[in-house]
Amino acid sequence: MNDKRGNITIGAVFVFATAFCLAAYFTFAAVQGEYGLFRRVQIEAQERELAQELARLKAQVAALENKTRRLSDDYLDLDLLDEQARKVLGLIRGDEIVIR
Repeated sequence: MNDKRGNITIGAVFVFATAFCLAAYFTFAAVQGEYGLFRRVQIEAQERELAQELARLKAQVAALENKTRRLSDDYLDLDLLDEQARKVLGLIRGDEIVIR
């Protein structure tokens, strides 16, 4: 009698080899591909950096808006105006001493 349990055909080897290659390719693509896990980690790190920069820029814009409002015609802050005139024009009062 012919026992075929131990014989492996070339077709079966080809199917298993193809399945292994496909599984390896998709695993590699899932980890290192354009949309893989490593790229996701990079994007999340970049997102955190950009969120910090956005917060910094929002604070800077708020400070500039505050200064602009304080120098506007509707609300004039004389101390800020005096500070800006001193800085831009290099003015000092007669009772002040300049230290450089």
